[in-house]
Amino acid sequence: MGNDYSRAVNFAQLLFPDFSLIACGWLLCRYTALDRRVWGQVEVLVYYFLFPVLLFHSIVRSPLDFNATSHLLTAGLGVGLAGIGLAYALPFVPGLRTRVDRRDHAASAQIAFRFNSFICLALADRMAGPAGLLMIAVLIGVCVPLLNIAAVWPMARHAQAGLARQLVRNPLIIATLGGLVANLLGLTVPDWLAPTLTRIGAASLALGLMAAGAGMQFATLARGKALAVSVLGIRHLLLPLTAWGLALALRLDPAQAAVLMTFSAVPTASSAYVLAARMGYNGPYVAGLVTLSTLLGVVSLPFALSLVR
Repeated sequence: MGNDYSRAVNFAQLLFPDFSLIACGWLLCRYTALDRRVWGQVEVLVYYFLFPVLLFHSIVRSPLDFNATSHLLTAGLGVGLAGIGLAYALPFVPGLRTRVDRRDHAASAQIAFRFNSFICLALADRMAGPAGLLMIAVLIGVCVPLLNIAAVWPMARHAQAGLARQLVRNPLIIATLGGLVANLLGLTVPDWLAPTLTRIGAASLALGLMAAGAGMQFATLARGKALAVSVLGIRHLLLPLTAWGLALALRLDPAQAAVLMTFSAVPTASSAYVLAARMGYNGPYVAGLVTLSTLLGVVSLPFALSLVR
């Protein structure tokens, strides 16, 4: 009993800095002059500049040892592909076929398998230091392009928009692929530039979490409840259980298992509703799902981490 209590306290302390920033964004947006007009511009800044710089720097600053992390990469890709498969299958599940709006599904399928890299990076750093950051950077570098393609494809297909055009304009895909290419070529960031990139990365974490809080909405979830329950159930229950099974099957060491479980249970990407809105879909509905996912992360993260501890 005492051990369970101490673990709960440790999880709360681990998550508090990140969720307090989300709460700050929510409070500032609703009770001060820093309303949605301000945070909309913050999201653009984070999405197109700050976060791509953080991703690029995280991937390029340390040599990627694919051999040492091969099992972790296999497990991470397994979790991602499981999420994609389950999300894509929802309109064909008996009982959901007539209750799932195909257009809303195209926009919200990404909720089931995308992950909040801001929280992932912050937690990996807090749990395992530079080694944890390197492991999560490898997962981000390999999985973000795949998951972003999987997020864009249903919307581009449903709207009959060019998939290739949407992909080459996505700043997260450009940054991660650029970081991977630079790393594999042995290119490094000059010492004089590294402190600047580190500070930009720190700003992206703080502002990204606050922007996620500022974008939280609930009102639009009155419709599409079955779809909401389904994609959130995949994100916060089925994927952590999948990750747990893969961690056991691949015999990941404790640090890798903790990083994988964090990767599987964090809230969905805060940029999901920006992507949906930019592609002409129901942004407020997706924002509502992001809101619920952010709150569910308070439960799913301790649950997932407790499985391997």
